[in-house]
Amino acid sequence: MLGKPGTAGKTCPLISEKFYKKQISGQGRGILPGIFRSVLRALSAPYALFMSLRNAAFNVGFMNSTAVSVPVIAIGNLTTGGTGKTPIVATVVKALQEQGLRPGIVSRGYRADNTGENDEKRVLELLCPNVPHEQNPNRVTASEKLIASEGVDVIVLDDAFQHRRIARDLNIVLIDATNPFGYGYLLPRGLLREPVSSLNRADMVLITRSANVTEDALQEIEATVRRHNAKLVDHTYRVSFRPSGLIAGSGEDARTTDVVANQPVTVMTAIGNPEAFVATCRQIEANIAATRFFPDHHHYTQDDLEEVQELAKTAGTPLILTTLKDLVKIADGYENILAVQIETVFEPAEKEPMFRDELGRATRAHFTRG
Repeated sequence: MLGKPGTAGKTCPLISEKFYKKQISGQGRGILPGIFRSVLRALSAPYALFMSLRNAAFNVGFMNSTAVSVPVIAIGNLTTGGTGKTPIVATVVKALQEQGLRPGIVSRGYRADNTGENDEKRVLELLCPNVPHEQNPNRVTASEKLIASEGVDVIVLDDAFQHRRIARDLNIVLIDATNPFGYGYLLPRGLLREPVSSLNRADMVLITRSANVTEDALQEIEATVRRHNAKLVDHTYRVSFRPSGLIAGSGEDARTTDVVANQPVTVMTAIGNPEAFVATCRQIEANIAATRFFPDHHHYTQDDLEEVQELAKTAGTPLILTTLKDLVKIADGYENILAVQIETVFEPAEKEPMFRDELGRATRAHFTRG
């Protein structure tokens, strides 16, 4: 059986994530895959009912959203898996800082280890040093704590589109261009956390990994967005994640991407969209000789790392490429494991000032209303 809906589409050990995605994408052919998808679709029905009733309860006021004393900017997505939330959170935080604000980050803390921190928090500590970050499934409590103890004057919610118990001033939804709508079905038949029609709650859409698909594909995504929320026509942005360098260890050892250009490498990662990272490695002209993908948010063991080292040795690759989210979970001592550092790029570049202006208007509007 699959894990319960809403838990990032995880599967139990009996069903690998690779097998699961192959079936829900329709790649699996034959009678048994068809039966498997039919069962998953039946299981989607109670989840769809739950989400419909929950959203209706908020829409009619039976359930209420709690406001806090400072502006709240929520970043989330319709689907499970990697849409690039962490680098976008960092981009938003830095933009707010440049506007003279003191942001704080609030996240659920999904798959935290025994230290109480998860990979996203560690990455954001590197990308946004000295920015307070509170992990708590109760975002209202976490936000109020940051406001009281850290003096933050704006809250950035990480992965909170579905967390409607806290009111927000700007609802940003990320759509991964390489798999925009989770194969068109709700969990567990597809990867949608809620129907695409929920875009009617969004104030802004960022189409991530835009450079990885064709112009026709982007226009089709934008048309779908407008169909569900016509107000988003002037609030939809295309962004890509461009490789900017390589780092090792704690992030202090920086190198240029020329180190791996035309060189054989092994790719190792535990993120929601590993193929997107493979595409990133190809952007820096790395010659990918072997890959090892682990489940999203996987905590690496010594055996895992030794396995990958052996794979790299067999493949004849002295270097192993991974993501920053993976690197922060790997103990020191693996000098041949390098993370590809990325930067968020708006396409076209003239759109970035418009994006920043929207952030500024949302925060100013909060205080005007107050």
